Amino acid sequence: MLPVASEEVFRGRLLRLDVERWADPDRIREVVRHPGAAAVLAMTRDRQVVLVRQFREAVRERMLEIPAGIYDEPGETTEGTARREVEEETGYRVVSLRTLGRIHTTPGLTDERIDLFLAEVEPAGKPEDGMEVVELPWDEALALVHEGEISDAKTAVAILLARARQETGTTAGGS
Repeated sequence: MLPVASEEVFRGRLLRLDVERWADPDRIREVVRHPGAAAVLAMTRDRQVVLVRQFREAVRERMLEIPAGIYDEPGETTEGTARREVEEETGYRVVSLRTLGRIHTTPGLTDERIDLFLAEVEPAGKPEDGMEVVELPWDEALALVHEGEISDAKTAVAILLARARQETGTTAGGS
């Protein structure tokens, strides 16, 4: 099913806004077009979850999140983006990487999708400027999701998906 008309009304550095008209004259939608992103639940061998705390202008608060970034390198794979973002944001290097799934962040408003990964990581360098790296024990990170202290959706979903896989015997190994 496609709209009968679509008009681009804004194009920014990252996003585009389209106004779509559908067959039903009362059905007009504003849709934010997004390039998509990769996000990684990064864990050390001793089950420390590696997160970043950063200020998010849209919600005007510092959020605790898994490393993530948009697909902005031409020809880069989803896995390549995941590996790059972990290293840039945390200073850790991905040792192994496994797909957790894909989420659509707000399908009533945007086509943004985020590919989620689980990675085993090891220290490799320094994070990019402005990134506060936070390491938490697995159980503490899971508790922060259940308590609502981690409210970033991609982070909460990745942690809960990893927990569900843990219960069914799936591990972080693989590539």
